[in-house]
Amino acid sequence: MKISGQEIKGPSEEVLVLPRLSGDIVFRARAVLDMTEFAVLCPLPKAPGRLTRDGFKSNTEDPSYRQQIDRHSNLRLAYLVIHSLEPSDIEWDTVNDEDPNSWLNWETDLSKSGFSAVEIQRVMVVVMQANSLDEGKLKEARDSFLLGQAQLKEVCSGQSTEQESTQPGRDANG
Repeated sequence: MKISGQEIKGPSEEVLVLPRLSGDIVFRARAVLDMTEFAVLCPLPKAPGRLTRDGFKSNTEDPSYRQQIDRHSNLRLAYLVIHSLEPSDIEWDTVNDEDPNSWLNWETDLSKSGFSAVEIQRVMVVVMQANSLDEGKLKEARDSFLLGQAQLKEVCSGQSTEQESTQPGRDANG
C-alpha cells in the first residue's frame, strides 16, 4: 500500500538505550498490529447474571467478575509488552509466549536481571510510545511535512536566477 506515493513499511518502532558499564542495553519496541492471538488465548470474561422476566441481566458489579476483568486487562498489557519487545530478542527466564499464565512475569524477569524500577518503567513507556500516537509525535510529523512542503515550494517557485538588468535608456535587445 502507498499513500501519496510513499510505501508503508511496517509498524511504528521506538528504541530505548539503557547505559551499563558492560555495554549499553538496547530495547526495541514495535507496535503490535493484531491482537487476534490475544483474543483467542484470553477471551473477555463474561459477567454472571440471572434470568429475569425481561431476559438475562448481567451483573457487572460482581466482585469475582471485576477480578477477572482486572486480570484480563493486566494480561492484555503484558501481551502487548512481550510482543512489542520481540525485536529486542529477549530470552525471558519465566515468560513463555504460549502460556498466558506466565506473561505477568515480564516485570519480575527484568527486575531479577538487574533492572531498576525506573528502568522497567522506561521499558513500559517505550512500549506505549510504539503502540500509540501522542500530540508530540503528530506535531513533529506535521512540522517535518510542512518544512518539506516549504522547501519544495522554494525550489519550484519560478526562476532560480535573477534576470540581468539593462541600463536605463538602452534597448534590451541591442
